[in-house]
Amino acid sequence: MAITLTTKAAERVKGFLANRGKGDGLRLGVKTTGCSGMAYVLEFVDSADTSDQMFESQGVKIFVDPKSLIYLDGTELDFTKEGLNEGFKFNNPNVKATCGCGESFNV
Repeated sequence: MAITLTTKAAERVKGFLANRGKGDGLRLGVKTTGCSGMAYVLEFVDSADTSDQMFESQGVKIFVDPKSLIYLDGTELDFTKEGLNEGFKFNNPNVKATCGCGESFNV
């Protein structure tokens, strides 16, 4: 089991954490929502939960709760810029389908 970051994503997260002035890393998760069933959740972690699984990639700690891990196992988080749009992109090998707007997925 692993969650990884590309170099671009890691640089972006490190920049955000530096601007915040605090934080242990990044939490990845999923929530039930959208037209396809689930959506990704990203948030900064100031203190890990005891049940979190912790991964480290490119010098960034990544925390995932046990319920989300089954949907995120093997995921690579990237940061992309396409024209005027930029943001994190989840390369998740478990996804079977996504909605038309790209906001939710199912496995």
